[in-house]
Amino acid sequence: MKFEIHAKDGSARTGIIKTLRGSIGTPAFMPVGTQATVKAMSPEELVLAGADIILSNTYHLYLRPGHEIISRIGGLHKFMHWQKPILTDSGGFQVYSLSSLRKICEDGVEFRSHLDGSLHFIGPEKAMEIQTALGSDIAMAFDECTPYPAEYDYALNSLELTTRWAGRCKEYLRKSEGENNAALFGIVQGGMYKDLREKSLLGLLEMDFEGYAVGGLSVGEPKNEMYDVIRFIAPKMPDEKPRYLMGVGDLLDMLEAVEQGFDMFDCVMPTRNARNGTLFTSLGRVSIKRTEFKSDPDPLDPQCGCYTCRNYSRAYLRHLFLAREILSMRLNTIHNLHFYLHFMEGMREAIKAGGFGQFKKKWQAVFVQNS
Repeated sequence: MKFEIHAKDGSARTGIIKTLRGSIGTPAFMPVGTQATVKAMSPEELVLAGADIILSNTYHLYLRPGHEIISRIGGLHKFMHWQKPILTDSGGFQVYSLSSLRKICEDGVEFRSHLDGSLHFIGPEKAMEIQTALGSDIAMAFDECTPYPAEYDYALNSLELTTRWAGRCKEYLRKSEGENNAALFGIVQGGMYKDLREKSLLGLLEMDFEGYAVGGLSVGEPKNEMYDVIRFIAPKMPDEKPRYLMGVGDLLDMLEAVEQGFDMFDCVMPTRNARNGTLFTSLGRVSIKRTEFKSDPDPLDPQCGCYTCRNYSRAYLRHLFLAREILSMRLNTIHNLHFYLHFMEGMREAIKAGGFGQFKKKWQAVFVQNS
């Protein structure tokens, strides 16, 4: 993997991540394909929407259908008919979300499947084995996602465990060199404590990862605390490596993070909101079930060129949603992902033109007023 920065506007930057399966323009938003599918979308539709990369989930694919099955079929790209890059998370966040079903120790995490209650164990080596079998282009080191709120001592012990696990992930890939081509990213933890965030980052820098992610945000903390961590840690991260803010996909949050120098994002927000009837437009958020759209012949967003906006009215989209038709989920998701991916393209163009500040103010006015 190679990373090139093409332009900067303050701390905001735009560039390209080059992988064997294609290039990724940054700042980049990665649609989430948890179970080897971005819900309601075909791979061809993702390409048309402008996706350069998607994210898939190590934990879920390990449980179902199993990484060995996917490997035997030819890897995740062939399995899901997606030829562009794939980033796989390590499973750490999903294990974190199973707090009542898991037990953490030095070697890894013992947990019970949310599907059938069966007992499983994932440690750093197993997480790397799974991601290698999937054929990831970018793999994430196994980490413990620090909850919010967390006491200082807990956050310290958690980040130190994450750092040790990161070293074991790096060692696993070193020993298996030639069996996979994945770039490995380390994950900065430390909760809301700035000194612990810096300690975590310094420990990862000693291992020299190909990219660095910040985890443990957007887990219930107030926005001001999230922004404090983002503003503190971004300038300390290596300038020449991609910076990935995990699990953050609110448009206003991404604007703030890009302004601080982050390059990569993922979130289920555009797809989940689409299925629930909330759509993102140039006029802000729109709830398509509102009565005012009952006989509205206009497109959802007159400024949008997606398939949905070119062909269907607000009245029809409202009808499909209220009738619980499958097509509602598809058309809404096509629009939301198109909006998100073109929003990122707009960021990239604004940075190149030296106008990111104006871009940020414009969209803040739209979505703060509309929220």
